[in-house]
Amino acid sequence: MVPLRRLGLFGGTFDPPHNGHVAALSAAARTGRFDVIEVTVAGDPYRKSAVGQVHSSALRLAMAAAAFDHLDLVRVSDREINRPGPSYTIDTVRELLDETDRVDVLIGADLAPQLPTWFCADELRQLVEVGIIPRPGTPLVAPEGWNCYEIAMSPVDLSSTFLRETSLDVNGLKLFMPDEVIAIYQGATE
Repeated sequence: MVPLRRLGLFGGTFDPPHNGHVAALSAAARTGRFDVIEVTVAGDPYRKSAVGQVHSSALRLAMAAAAFDHLDLVRVSDREINRPGPSYTIDTVRELLDETDRVDVLIGADLAPQLPTWFCADELRQLVEVGIIPRPGTPLVAPEGWNCYEIAMSPVDLSSTFLRETSLDVNGLKLFMPDEVIAIYQGATE
């Protein structure tokens, strides 16, 4: 198999996936930078599971596949789910570099300032470029020493936290998440 030239890595908890994620992936695909964009569902999202309950990895993977499998260039991966222990981006990047020439990590502008605190941040900084996705009210700030660029798109004011904390019927959910995800998500929250 010939290695891919460049891969975008869009990792997350996806509890649940929503239209903001879809918009970000579509915008990243339109940049022309990537051969593939891998959506990696965190098996143990240690920064979130330590402070609250998250749905099972199998459920979050099913929702991510329903939301993203049809998008151009996107593949949904279970590689972090299959790896024991906390989900660290550096481990996924190391694996991906066996099958591609370059890995760009795609993150929201709200997460960019946290990059220096990520596990093995110094090594990660040397291995990747970072595509920053605009978020409403959040300036695009690249941490010092990181090679970052902006993914051009209009910011989407939506979060998984909002969806988990808001009680919505099917019609309300249709405003915020792909139709394919709603039945899966509602089954999990009932």
